[in-house]
Amino acid sequence: MRGRATATTTLALACAAQFIVLFDISVITVALPSIQADLGFASADLQWVVSGYALAFAGLLLLGGRLADLCGHRRVFVGGLAAFTAASLVGGLAITPAMLITARAAQGVAAAVLAPLALTLLTTTFPEGPRRTRALTIWTAVSLAGGASGNLLGGVLTEYLTWRSVLLVNVPLGVPAILFATRALARRATPVRRVRLDVPGAVLATAALTLLTLGIAQAHTHAWSDFQTALPLLGGAVALAAFGIVETRPASEPLIPPRLFKLPGVGWGNLAMMLAGAGFHIPMWYFLTLTMQDVLHYSAAQTGLGFLPHTVVMLLVGLFLTPRLMRYVQARTLIATGALIAAAGFLWQGGITPDSGYVTGIFGPAVVISFGTGLVSTPLTTTVTTGVGPAEAGAASGLVNTTRQFGGAFGLAVLLTLTSTHTAEAPAVLADSYGSAFRGMAVIMVALAALASVLPAQHLLTRRGRPAKAAPPADRRGPRPVR
Repeated sequence: MRGRATATTTLALACAAQFIVLFDISVITVALPSIQADLGFASADLQWVVSGYALAFAGLLLLGGRLADLCGHRRVFVGGLAAFTAASLVGGLAITPAMLITARAAQGVAAAVLAPLALTLLTTTFPEGPRRTRALTIWTAVSLAGGASGNLLGGVLTEYLTWRSVLLVNVPLGVPAILFATRALARRATPVRRVRLDVPGAVLATAALTLLTLGIAQAHTHAWSDFQTALPLLGGAVALAAFGIVETRPASEPLIPPRLFKLPGVGWGNLAMMLAGAGFHIPMWYFLTLTMQDVLHYSAAQTGLGFLPHTVVMLLVGLFLTPRLMRYVQARTLIATGALIAAAGFLWQGGITPDSGYVTGIFGPAVVISFGTGLVSTPLTTTVTTGVGPAEAGAASGLVNTTRQFGGAFGLAVLLTLTSTHTAEAPAVLADSYGSAFRGMAVIMVALAALASVLPAQHLLTRRGRPAKAAPPADRRGPRPVR
């Protein structure tokens, strides 16, 4: 009973951390128009309220994952929560665009510590098999709920309070969570050995991700050959090459141990995770928010309620349907199927016009997109964490979260090059512009479905929830006597 209670507590903390991290990515999107008007953001700079968080998050996830392995779960978890809560307070009190973007980046740094540790807590507490699958199912469903409910609550808070409340709400949530984590997490999680962190690798990874995304973002307002676009792209490519060299040299503790990529699901699985991030999550929430407010002229509260079907469908599919399907259907088949269904939903969403009603313009596409998302998330997370040992669980978790969040930030920057975000334009022009972004997401989903074919096969679960095992190896000592 004690072990089960400890596992349940660990699962609750992991889910709480993941909910907070993803909630804060999406909760800000509905408030973007209000933030722009209040703080005087230029249209081209508004994306950095979202991307500032996402890039700091993605760039430091590898280091955050390694901290969980090297400095102890309890210490890192509590420190990450405290930093996240403090940054939320500063962001909620921001009076200039620079102050808000800086606070959002600080939130991203703290989130980079929390997110990989949340997944590490699960993979080190629950062994591979049905118990881990159930834990990952709950964790994934909470992740989806965090992203979707962020939009829902963000609209209500912005409409009836102020945009500042979407950040300040983290303070009364964070303080009790810190106290609970301090008491609940065991001190024995602290590692025995002390090693040096790979700070050069972390700096190069952050620089590469930030510069590549900045270069793509600059292409939204400048030509690809322009100095302001080409220089960040070149710098990002150089930093990425240097990161690869640093990680493959004999380092004491590289951010990404090269042996991880010998596991069948890590390499291709993380590429698939990046594509999923580029279509779902950040880009989807960003463009849906602008579509509902700029094209359909919804208020902030109406926009938040417009995301309700996304939340409900993702939870129902992720919690109840997908785990049952995983008993009989390979994970890679579910990933491909879900991606194609989501692609159909994005194509439908891309056809919205100013005359579209809620049912055909928002609700219908939401059901299709969210159904596909619910089919993809748990099988993909299971694939990329299979076979990872406890000593490298933090590094693997950091890599998973990095690819997903970088995919979101990079995907948003790429999709912005297909659109015009000047809200002064006619709603019909904006509808066609945002529609291009949704059609781009459909293309990304088709690519994800194609990539799923190279992912490794996973053990299926039987009706009793036990993994289907291969036949035992033959006994070299000869057949056993029949009793």
